[in-house]
Amino acid sequence: METFFLSHGSPTLSIDESLPARSFLKSWRSKVFQAVPRAILIISGHWETDSPTVNVINGRNDTIYDFYGFPKSMYKLKYPAPGAPNLAKRVRELLQNAGFGQVKEDKTRGLDHGAWVPLMLMYPEADIPVCQLSVQTNKDATYHYNMGKALASLRDEGVLIIGSGSATHNLRILNRESQHVEKWALDFDTWLTESLINGRYDDVNNYEEKAPNGKKAHPWPDHFYPLHVALGAAGEQAKAELIHSSWSYAALSYSSYRFTTA
Repeated sequence: METFFLSHGSPTLSIDESLPARSFLKSWRSKVFQAVPRAILIISGHWETDSPTVNVINGRNDTIYDFYGFPKSMYKLKYPAPGAPNLAKRVRELLQNAGFGQVKEDKTRGLDHGAWVPLMLMYPEADIPVCQLSVQTNKDATYHYNMGKALASLRDEGVLIIGSGSATHNLRILNRESQHVEKWALDFDTWLTESLINGRYDDVNNYEEKAPNGKKAHPWPDHFYPLHVALGAAGEQAKAELIHSSWSYAALSYSSYRFTTA
């Protein structure tokens, strides 16, 4: 089972037919990943906790509208995917056995838009059980890479592991009027793709020192750490592939990657 990192960009991905990333995600089952997973583990940049936490949901996941000031139609969308409580407990077991300390269980939290927006386009029937795992922005990228390594065996158990964030994520300097990609963003995005494809995973784990404009591309690491989890879960000899690239607002990259175990 391959792992993936998806850039989910703006919440308007849920309704904006003009976004190329929307067409890419809607073609998921026909062009990207034909297998039907037993369950999905998604790591979203929109759930930050001090220690690893999984949502343990019996029944259907609630749809969390963790965005503000958007068109009213977006707040009517629902993605009632079943919870995956057995997967949640398995994730907890694997992480604790790997030395990650206490892994907490949240029995009420549903899916935030970093999870349900891409999944709504990829699996619109909402019939595959979904568990969500949080990120820890008080830790570093290597910690999240090792978290992924601890979860690698889930791939052999029919679990699709997805990191959902953004290849670039500096919301303060987006330009909603420009059609031109900012050089600093393009330089970082190019570096990321080349580093992944050439297997320079240590560089990716140390992106703040190794990447051009690393801190500018990710002033806060919440939307980048899901990539490290997905990468680690594919194994040290994994091969990376760029499966989608597009831009919005001059600096928001939708670059997305497949990680295939050697």
